[in-house]
Order: sequence, then C-alpha cells, then structure tokens
Amino acid sequence: MDFFVQHLSFFVIQTDGQSSKTFKHYQTLDRESYETSEIKKFLDGEFARICKRKAEKNPSTEQSPTKIGRFIVEPGFELGGNPNYALFQRIRFAEDAQQFLYAADELVRAYMDTSSVRGGALIVARAKLSKWFDDPLLFVMKCDFEPKIATIADEKSLVQHVEMAISAKNIKSIQYPHMPEEGMLEEWELKLHQSSHARYFEDFLKFVSYEPSVPELITHQVMDIVQEYMEEKWQGQPEEQEGRQREAEEMELWAASEQRELQQKWSHEQVAAAAMRIVEHQPEVELKFKLDGVTVKALLADYGESVHVASLNGRYVLLIEGQSFQFEKGFSPVELLHPESFEDVARKLIEKPAPAPEPYGPSSGGGGDDGGVPW
Repeated sequence: MDFFVQHLSFFVIQTDGQSSKTFKHYQTLDRESYETSEIKKFLDGEFARICKRKAEKNPSTEQSPTKIGRFIVEPGFELGGNPNYALFQRIRFAEDAQQFLYAADELVRAYMDTSSVRGGALIVARAKLSKWFDDPLLFVMKCDFEPKIATIADEKSLVQHVEMAISAKNIKSIQYPHMPEEGMLEEWELKLHQSSHARYFEDFLKFVSYEPSVPELITHQVMDIVQEYMEEKWQGQPEEQEGRQREAEEMELWAASEQRELQQKWSHEQVAAAAMRIVEHQPEVELKFKLDGVTVKALLADYGESVHVASLNGRYVLLIEGQSFQFEKGFSPVELLHPESFEDVARKLIEKPAPAPEPYGPSSGGGGDDGGVPW
C-alpha cells in the first residue's frame, strides 16, 4: 500500500493528573513538507499497518484492542447529522492546510474532554491511497509519552534523560473510513485500535456504536433461550406465580455470578437443542469449564458429539472421545499409556464408593458467618 500524505497536523498533549490538561499545536504539514520531514521516517509503514490490521464486528473477547465502530443515526435522518461523522468529513475534505488545521484543532479539543487523557503526541493525518480511491482516508494517531527513556551521553554522565519521548510501537489509532477489503470502503464504519485499558477513543467518539463481542452475543442468546424456556414452562399456570417468580430470581442470580455451577435444570436434549441454535450462527463458539481442578476447553459444537457430561454416585463424570492424543511441553508418564478398555474404566467408576457427606454444612449450624468451616 503506497500512501501519500496530503496534510498532517502534529499536537502535543501535556497533563498534570486530571486537574490540568493542555495541548499545543506544533506544525501542520502539506505533502511537500511531509516528504522531507522527520515525522515521515517515524510514521513510515504505519498507515499500511493500520489499514491491514484485522478487526471483527463481533470481536472474540470483550477487551479486544481493535474493533469496528458504526455511526449512530436516528431513524429518518441522514448520516451527515452525526456530529462525529460531520467532523471527520470536514477534516477529510478541507480545501487547504488552514482549514485542515481548524478542523483538526476541533477534533483535539473534543478529545481533551475525555476522562482518561494522558500526555503524548496526537497526530491527525489525511492520506490518499491512489491505487484504489480518489477520496482520502483520515487517520488519528495517539502516542503516549514513554517513561524512563534516555539517550547515550558521554563517558562521564553515561545517559541523558529524554523528557517527551514517544514510540510508534504502541500507537493508538482511528481509521476512517473502514476498509473491510482491499479496494472497498465502508462510509458508515471506522476502525479503532487502542491497546491500553483506558478507552480514550470510545469515550471521545460519543456518537459511534459497537457491536457486542462474541461472549456478550452468546450471553444474550442464552438468556433469550432461557426466557423462552420460562415462558413455555409456566404458560397456563397463573396459580403458580410464586414458583415462577422464585425460578426467575434464581436464573437472575445465576446469570450475574462470576463463577457459576451446574444448574441441573435442563435435560440433555434441551441443552443440545439450545447449543445447536447458537452454533448455527457462531460455529466457533468455545465451551470452557472446570471439573474440580481440571480445565476443559472445547467447542460448543462438541457438546453431545465428543464431549459428554454424566452423573455417577453423587459425582460428575466427563467423557471426551477422539481419534488421537497430542502432548506438548512437559513430559509425563501418561504419554506411554496403553489405554484400558472403556468397559473396564466404567466398571471401576461404578464400583467406586460414593463420596461421604461433609460433616458440617450450611444447615448444621456449625459455621455461622464463617461459611460452615469447622473451627
């Protein structure tokens, strides 16, 4: 990708906690001055890297650093009515360097109002990719100041501290429009990349929405299926209002818990049908859980096919079937195993004594506020 920069404005943000935030415009460059500047060497390759960085509309994790945003428009209104879009367009199509600076300055002032601004350089650039497009792309790049940076000095002082060092290594960026494929632009979408925990750009772009991550999407789907189950179970039973309310509260507590246990409410057939509905739209959805201290990571599609859950003598049994084993780092004698037959293992499990009941429990009154611990 060969970009040429039409205009670029360089700003420096200074912060003293959250009580004092200031910014200063250093310089605005046109195409000719950019080509001979040091900033060109600093940004070499960044425009292409930003464009090539992959992003999914539904990211795989809630904390995904790269995501797609979409401008929010009220029904019956045009895209131009979105303030973020309108500002981006003013920067993209500024007629000269002065108009470009005015629009870029407006963007920086809006950015300074966000809650977690840190000191650093903020670069607003308009660059053209002539191979595919006549219209330019807008790039907003933020480089935080790097702490404890020094240059080599003389033999006596060894190093010399650098006050305002920046690095291209962790550039946060906005690209507009989003380019989902080479040669294709999506005017409704922009791409954000922000590697830190502070969501500067999401706070700054108040009129942009984001699709939920895959875990959030699956949570919504599961809760919709649970709601359908509740409606079907209690339909035509108005006299059982108390039982319905109690189960609804139980499900709310379950959904809000960070660490959840097996609920033992649905049959295998019900779970398999619900899983199939989700897998039809998201075939790569993961299934992760722990059985005591053993961690299992599979696909939701594996449930009922190669991953089976059963109960036996008061315990849970997990059955995993497959064609081959693969061991990685760390040798173990298990790698030398010639497996017993399934019938022999099943017989051992069936004959294994059931676990003895705990001597103290929540109902025994032995623990009070200490959760039943016997001391």
